[in-house]
Order: sequence, then C-alpha cells, then structure tokens
Amino acid sequence: MNNPVTHETDFYAWLLRNAELIRQGQFSKVDRENIAEELEGMVRNDKRQLESRLAVLFAHLLKWEFQLNKRSNSWKGTIREQRKRILKLLVESPSLKNELENQLADAYDSAIIFASSDTGMSEFDFPNKCPFTIKKILDKEFLGF
Repeated sequence: MNNPVTHETDFYAWLLRNAELIRQGQFSKVDRENIAEELEGMVRNDKRQLESRLAVLFAHLLKWEFQLNKRSNSWKGTIREQRKRILKLLVESPSLKNELENQLADAYDSAIIFASSDTGMSEFDFPNKCPFTIKKILDKEFLGF
C-alpha cells in the first residue's frame, strides 16, 4: 500500500509534490487548504521579520541617541545592517511598505524594552512615542552612516 505524502508526514516532499502538481496543471489533486495556510504563514513571517528588524534598529538608535559616551562601531554596524535588511525586505516585497506604519508602534515598544535592559536605563527615560520617522530611519544619510 502506497502512503500518500502529506503536509504533516513529510513537509519537504509535500511541497515538492504540490509544486509538481501545479506545474502539471493537476489542480484538483493539489492540497489547496494547506497551501493557502502555508502562504498565509509566509505573510505573517514577513511581517514578523519586519517588526523584529524595526525593533532592533529602533533599540540601537535609542542607545545611540541616549548614551553618547558609549557609542560603538558595533552599534553603528547593527544600525546599518538592520537598515539594509529592512530595505532588502521592502525590495523583495514592495507591498510590505504598507505595513511599515502599522508595525511602527509595536516595534518601538519592543525597542524600548530592549534598549532599557541593554543600557540599564529605565523604560521611562526614553520617549513614549517613536521619535523616528520611517523615512528618516531608512535614509542612509541619517546619522551620517
């Protein structure tokens, strides 16, 4: 008896099988429901990645701005790297630009927690609202690097 490959038993083989079925035009055999769920999961992952990268970027910008005497090349490198990765995400998926403003508040809230624990400063030492605009943080000339 031939056991069919399923989403649950062998994800990799299931992906390959469904890709082949789509290429062959055998749409009635495609696991539509699970494919739709996987595609929606990919969307959620991209949004989470965007929020996470924004949070790391904001945290390092806060540290850069509020701890002048502790500025380091490491912080500068992290700021540049996160900016680069966010821009790459936006080039690969331009419609994610619509999510930037939606992600701003949550990412900033996470950044305050991260910056506070990393610096030993109180969360209340940082601005309540994000002091950075999306345009500013993605500008390579912002802060001169």
